[in-house]
Amino acid sequence: MSALEKLLTEEKDLVVRFLDVLRKEQAALVEADAGILQTLGDKKLGLIDRLNQVEAGRIALITLPPGKDSMLHWLTQHPEESGARALWLKIISLARVARQMHQMNGELIAMHLAKTNEALSVLIQKQKDIALYSSDGQSFTGTGSRIVDLA
Repeated sequence: MSALEKLLTEEKDLVVRFLDVLRKEQAALVEADAGILQTLGDKKLGLIDRLNQVEAGRIALITLPPGKDSMLHWLTQHPEESGARALWLKIISLARVARQMHQMNGELIAMHLAKTNEALSVLIQKQKDIALYSSDGQSFTGTGSRIVDLA
């Protein structure tokens, strides 16, 4: 196994672990289990840091120019690295799945945020609609502003 294959194997394993964290995050979002989201976010950040380190090592090893297609181009020019090519194609496939899952998780977060905002809006409106009593015992609806209500 070449040094490149070793790095790509580690990179693939990291992407697989990242996907696992994304699946757990998605399950927590579906179940509305906010308590675990911070831990999962920390795990994602750790994996991203490690993925960046491995990627930097891979780029340094084979001196790749910047760009997402440069790795595939390099592998095409080095047919002896067929094992590395297979690993790279697997990484690309897994990364697509991770991107889709990450987008879906973002949509779930947006849904939760919208529901939270709706609930807050209802609570704020209810507070404004609470009947208050003036000093003469007559009820009135306050505006929510003490200065305006006292005037």
